[in-house]
Amino acid sequence: MESTARHLHRLVEPIHMVTYMSEEPTEALMALGHRNYWDGYFAGRAAPLGRVPAEVVHAIFYNFADGEVARHIPRVWDTATPEAALAAREQGSAAALRRILGDLADSPGLARAADLATKAASSAPTEGRILYAGLRALPVPEEPVARLWHAATLLREHRGDGHIAALVAAGIGGTEAHVLHALSVDMPAEKFGRVHHLPAAQLAAVVDGMRARGLVDDSGWLSDVGRKTKEQIESLTDDLAAAAYDGLEPSELDQLIADLEPISTTLDAAGSR
Repeated sequence: MESTARHLHRLVEPIHMVTYMSEEPTEALMALGHRNYWDGYFAGRAAPLGRVPAEVVHAIFYNFADGEVARHIPRVWDTATPEAALAAREQGSAAALRRILGDLADSPGLARAADLATKAASSAPTEGRILYAGLRALPVPEEPVARLWHAATLLREHRGDGHIAALVAAGIGGTEAHVLHALSVDMPAEKFGRVHHLPAAQLAAVVDGMRARGLVDDSGWLSDVGRKTKEQIESLTDDLAAAAYDGLEPSELDQLIADLEPISTTLDAAGSR
């Protein structure tokens, strides 16, 4: 049976993912003067941390290959301030949600979901959750669609911080995390979007290292140990994410799920996952 934290993650994730899957947020960030999508990505996602160096962003984001963060941080701060990036990201994401959701954007269910998601997102502990803590320090938007997106982002990054802790505890490195996920869904690592661009020799070395540890078998796919490791990481991630929903009464949790379902279904159909 799917845990509450996993179920809520499936409902919340499409709300946040408009940030990366829709044109409006990218256009808003590009309007600040950034050169490309990845400039906007790193500027917008790292902005809650302030003007920290690339090494810090790399550590917190965890699974980018060496050098990828440094191609954007800190140069993006010479283009626009973190405050400007935050405003553009929120404005663009809310605009994307309004376009995709249509009449749902003005429904009582969305406003109610925004309030309940914000209650959950504001109640989790911040200890050890660096990106989540940075987001928690930001003001909560008043407008319901923007508030729902903000709450979804908090919940998503709270879970993400916990996921990194689970990966570290399992001894899985950043690039290894991508390989582990790709192979778990029966996709060759060299075809997976986040690592397909890496030099073949570099990616092969990562897979060889995982094979030496028994995570990958001789055929190049996950071994039983590898699949068990992936399942344990996901289970621990769920456990660590659960605290965000402890602040809701059972009736509030049921209401949040009911209100999020049509929103998530609509966003899923538009490709926001």
